[in-house]
Amino acid sequence: MAQHNAFYAQSGGVTAVINASACGVIETCRRHSDQIGKVYAGHNGIIGALTEDLIDVSQESDEAIAALRHTPGGAFGSCRYKLKDIESHRAQYERLIEVFKAHDIRYFFYNGGGDSADTCLKVSQLSEKMGYPLTAIHVPKTVDNDLPITDNSPGFGSVAKYIATSTREAALDIASMCATSTKVFVLEVMGRHAGWIAAAGALAGNGEGEPPHLVIFPEIPFERAKVMARVEQAVKDYGYCVIVVSEGARYDDGTFLADAGNTDAFGHRQLGGVAPTLAGMVKQDLGYKYHWAVADYLQRAARHLASKTDVEQAYAVGKKAVELALDGKNAMMPAIKRLSDSPYEWRIEAAPLAEVANKEKYMPRDFIREDGFGITDSCRRYLSPLIQGEDFPPFENGLPKVASLKLAKVERKLPDFTL
Repeated sequence: MAQHNAFYAQSGGVTAVINASACGVIETCRRHSDQIGKVYAGHNGIIGALTEDLIDVSQESDEAIAALRHTPGGAFGSCRYKLKDIESHRAQYERLIEVFKAHDIRYFFYNGGGDSADTCLKVSQLSEKMGYPLTAIHVPKTVDNDLPITDNSPGFGSVAKYIATSTREAALDIASMCATSTKVFVLEVMGRHAGWIAAAGALAGNGEGEPPHLVIFPEIPFERAKVMARVEQAVKDYGYCVIVVSEGARYDDGTFLADAGNTDAFGHRQLGGVAPTLAGMVKQDLGYKYHWAVADYLQRAARHLASKTDVEQAYAVGKKAVELALDGKNAMMPAIKRLSDSPYEWRIEAAPLAEVANKEKYMPRDFIREDGFGITDSCRRYLSPLIQGEDFPPFENGLPKVASLKLAKVERKLPDFTL
């Protein structure tokens, strides 16, 4: 069987386990060296393909690739760059095919969320139109857990574990000082349109009065008076109030509580910090002393507290992506299918990219408590298995060890290309 090269790239916001998927892709490619020659990685995602800025992964040792499994961030560089529609930006897509032809790349693995699924699908469609034999597989990843079809998204379980843990630890801090100090603590978590990460904060407690006392979801319209009344009641009943709020919290008309007025490279609204906005309301309406925190990059970079389930699934989708490609599948995504909650069992199945691209999965209403401020038992049953198990990285001198890569560049063969 003829041997051809593969291209792998990372897209969008990174996670604690995206490199575990990279490890799964690369190690599986190496196990099939009769069909796959070299693996090239795009430096800074799809931009690396467009600019022919390629990394020769074949120069990395097996030990360095294995270390990716416990290394956070994006080892090869990621990007927020969405390819436009094919008809009006055909030159970009043709450039991709030119680069792939120049380097005998026949396998395309794009590791990211919904926007990268769209890119992967478009690349597949154009390669077919141009008669170039390219197999394109999307490798799922997003901390937002909003990809359709797959039961959950690699990257989410570890964020969920970090947020649930941080909520529990911070709540103990506030509880110990509330008599004479802070009464309200607000933790802002990621989640622009879907409240999955905020829901994970609710795993910190399980019973009457246990924090968090309020969870604020993007799916439930924000009502200031109603929220403030619940905060006041919690302080009266328990002495303090812990709130987990999604960055995408919004009013009934769809306006974000913390809209910064800008958009990112994908066209998403830039959000300016809902935690200080909400804390300001607490101070203005109730006069309570408060503290707030924004988990921000810490939640998606915390590989030291990764969920073992998440690490295993991230590796598994990378491995399955290569197997699908070698089986002749095209424009597909390896998706996680849950078989059982308890004991937790799952497997990987193939999902068509046409059913994944540009679609978002929101929190089901029956996962959110009737009052809109917490999660239901069915949501807890869904979330709990995803944070199970520890997969600590090796430590050296008190700090986690990470992969050390050569990141050797591939010699360019084509003229420069301007984005």
